[in-house]
Amino acid sequence: MTEGVLSKIAEKLNSSRNAAIFCHVRPDGDALGSGLALAVAMRNAGKNACLFCEEAPPERLCIFPAMQTVETQLNDASAFDLMISVDCADVTRMGVFAAAFRKFKGNTINIDHHISNDKFAKLNYVCDCTATCEIMPEVLSAAGFDMTKEIADLLAMGLLTDSGNFSHSDVSAKTFAVASSLRAAGADFSSTGYAMFTKQTKNRAILYARVLSGMRFCLEDRLVFLTVTQKDFEITGTEKSQTEGFVDYPLSIDGVEVSIALMEVKKGQYKASLRSKRVNVNAVASEFGGGGHILASGCMLFGEYEEVIERLTYAVYKQL
Repeated sequence: MTEGVLSKIAEKLNSSRNAAIFCHVRPDGDALGSGLALAVAMRNAGKNACLFCEEAPPERLCIFPAMQTVETQLNDASAFDLMISVDCADVTRMGVFAAAFRKFKGNTINIDHHISNDKFAKLNYVCDCTATCEIMPEVLSAAGFDMTKEIADLLAMGLLTDSGNFSHSDVSAKTFAVASSLRAAGADFSSTGYAMFTKQTKNRAILYARVLSGMRFCLEDRLVFLTVTQKDFEITGTEKSQTEGFVDYPLSIDGVEVSIALMEVKKGQYKASLRSKRVNVNAVASEFGGGGHILASGCMLFGEYEEVIERLTYAVYKQL
């Protein structure tokens, strides 16, 4: 069945002249990598294609020239004959572009890897795997698009991001096979990995130390909360994109099974990123209207801080 969908998607990509590609809000390496890889491949094939995102790419991911082509405003949706969503589990993840995608009368495509994806497009290619960048090479190949070094580097960035530098438990033999093919096409995993996981500014290091110093242990030390407040950003001169990867640290602590990073969006609103070694955190996030993967999910909560902590703690407790 997936092969049939893939061939239909390839047909739409090849017949399109003007494609709008959308990724999720607060974009990460997988969203930007998969979206830009598709946009570049389509442009190389003589088509007009652009990646739209509610926010500009975070500074730490601006390591490739293609990042400068991301647009944050869609002025005329009617100028496009095809709309494509990448790395979005549901249409709302596109943020300000969700309405345009819903209303679009032309062909729509949804390419994603989240188990919670609700198949919101006319054509849906959704595979539960490590990253959207793991399945994007299949899409490009089906469409007959060339795999250039530029495209391979963008896909490698996404693969590294969502695999946690190949450390997550959902990394499979296929993940490594895709990585191997990207390396053969010229992808520089070493330089990209350093830029994403090691290199950081002094201010980010200070923010990281500040956040770690406030770790909160719950459920007999099986659950850890990290919290980043607006005051933390103000004091350290940082912003939200610089919190990427914080949530992974508590899982390195012996006995910790679930890590939750809470970022204060504004007073009474928190974005929760959940990671686990074995607990189904997708079920936890789903209780609050979120979702993602079994071991990596996210959601938004509203209320006072202690109330948010209590609700999440109980939701995790039910999954232990």
